[in-house]
Amino acid sequence: MKAAFIQETGTPEAIHYGELPDPTPAAEQVLVKMGAVAVNPIDTYIRNGSPFWELPQPYIVGSDIAGEVVAVGSSASQFKVGDRVWASNQGFMGRQGTFAELCSIDQRWLYPLPDSVTLENAAAAALVGLTAHLGLFREARLQAGETVFIQGGSGGVGSTVVQMAKAAGATVVTTAGSDAKADICRKLGADHVINYRSENVAEAIRSHLPEGADVVWETQRQPDMDLLVGALAERGRLVVMAGRDARPEFPIGPFYVKEARMIGFVMFQAPHEAQATAADGINSMLAGGQFNPLIDRVLPLAETAQAHRLQEESTVGLSGSLAGKLVLTP
Repeated sequence: MKAAFIQETGTPEAIHYGELPDPTPAAEQVLVKMGAVAVNPIDTYIRNGSPFWELPQPYIVGSDIAGEVVAVGSSASQFKVGDRVWASNQGFMGRQGTFAELCSIDQRWLYPLPDSVTLENAAAAALVGLTAHLGLFREARLQAGETVFIQGGSGGVGSTVVQMAKAAGATVVTTAGSDAKADICRKLGADHVINYRSENVAEAIRSHLPEGADVVWETQRQPDMDLLVGALAERGRLVVMAGRDARPEFPIGPFYVKEARMIGFVMFQAPHEAQATAADGINSMLAGGQFNPLIDRVLPLAETAQAHRLQEESTVGLSGSLAGKLVLTP
């Protein structure tokens, strides 16, 4: 099979595109023929050598996939050949990644795909969808009628949080770095969009949300904690899920007098039962048109190294050049 893989960590140039042996599904695994995959920032961190866990050798990059079942293991009973499926959480915890024509996946991490949803949309929705759903509903316990502020509403996770929060009945305020990206956020459902390059963000938040936001969601690698805590309502919840190396100053006084709560979480550490529940909610939103993942562009699998360069420039390089996900197809 064709695959995008590394034999040692490094820059995007470490990614090879070539032949690897076809995988054989183990007892509780399902063999999926890939129709689409998507790039996530964490994929670039792993490829670059972040010491999260030991990698298989060679290591196929990537964590998201959508495709069709072509074989099942001897003990796998949840899916059958021909089923359309999607998955995330691959390429983590020592598991092999997804950027290949075939991928063996434990059935507990695999989810059915509604007929009306394209493979490209399913791949783009996978990790960001699970992250947003778990963060909003399992962790922050968002309720209809509450208010949400998202720092960065046109990125992969941010655009997903905008849509899911709006679908849940929240008032949504977000930021964007250009008028074009602000228009994207409005089309996704944001009630108010702040251009952080031309507006005073703190003043704009107070204008739109005089009492603050019940949920504040941070997507940036270097968060401004004074801004975020200032945006919180009394007993608000602050969700942080980026910036593994960030060490910002934290305004403890303003935080605790609001009786606020800060939630740090990573999707791939959630138990499979919680992820399956989130996947059910994601499928309902995808099929019902409440969640349309934002895709920046679609590239061929052979251009995985270029996709990693683009993702890295946007997130690590802070260019913010991407609006949505990078999706790749065979």
